[in-house]
Amino acid sequence: MRRIVMDKRATAPPFDAERAVRLAHRTFEIEAEALLGLKARQHGAFAAAVKLMLGCRGRVVVMGMGKSGHVGRKIAATLASTGTPALFVHPAEASHGDLGMVTRDDVVLAISNSGESDELAVVVPVLKRLAVALVAMTGRADSALARHADIALDSAVDQEACPLNLAPTASTTAQMALGDALAVALLDARGFREEDFARSHPGGTLGRKLMTHVRDLMRSGDAVPRVAPDAAFTSMLREMTGKGLGFTAIVGADERALGIFTDGDLRRLIERDTDLRRLVARDVMHPRPHTVRDDALAVVAADLMEEHRVTSLLVADREGRLVGALNSNDLMRAKVI
Repeated sequence: MRRIVMDKRATAPPFDAERAVRLAHRTFEIEAEALLGLKARQHGAFAAAVKLMLGCRGRVVVMGMGKSGHVGRKIAATLASTGTPALFVHPAEASHGDLGMVTRDDVVLAISNSGESDELAVVVPVLKRLAVALVAMTGRADSALARHADIALDSAVDQEACPLNLAPTASTTAQMALGDALAVALLDARGFREEDFARSHPGGTLGRKLMTHVRDLMRSGDAVPRVAPDAAFTSMLREMTGKGLGFTAIVGADERALGIFTDGDLRRLIERDTDLRRLVARDVMHPRPHTVRDDALAVVAADLMEEHRVTSLLVADREGRLVGALNSNDLMRAKVI
């Protein structure tokens, strides 16, 4: 006999677009109110936590279960990328060997909205025996986690954004924001700069802007179009055409750039019906061309191009000798601009 299995789940009502938008707006309101409430409660304990982490000789070890664990992973990543060495250790794995990652020099940041997570409850006594500093981030000041912590940060919210007041929503937003606040306060206290950020983000856009130098992108050697001041106009055109950069440098005997001649200059000469055969390079060059040092950041070259409304720059070394050429296409290929 064939068995018929009845689905006892409630039938979903028809989709209501207006209700969906209202719920979105309400979610934003609840979570914004949660953050404003969070702001009002951060005083001495927050400063003490920042000071403790700032003086940490090891790493900030972040722990959390469930959604708090997902938030904790992000907080650990943000701390690590802004100058505070950090890692995430899963509390359940910690009680099965991963606690060996934690040393006396570390500070543990334990995250739990209820403050009663069983997995953290197992780990906390061991941390106390090891004399590891413990910072709790919890929504309950009277919880076991808060009582055992050296410093307790209040991340409580009045309600979740979930209509059932069950799914972690406003509470995880508060945890995330509190973690960001710790990272920001720490990077400021460390004097963390853009250059430091770039070193830990070499593959990102900011990393490329702050770590790429002109010498890394410039054309050099025979790829740089150059002629002597007394070069015939036809020789100058051959150099420009052969090197394909749309200009040529006019260079003196000391290898310093005396001037530059571009495709735009050529068009203007033709429009004036000038007899080009009698001209030499020095007759048509623009003296004192815009240059950039080879050891300058590529972003400096981009700024110079924008400032002077040019698309190419000559590159000079420390002594002012011409060593390369750079155009806007080189910067775009490197994703500097």
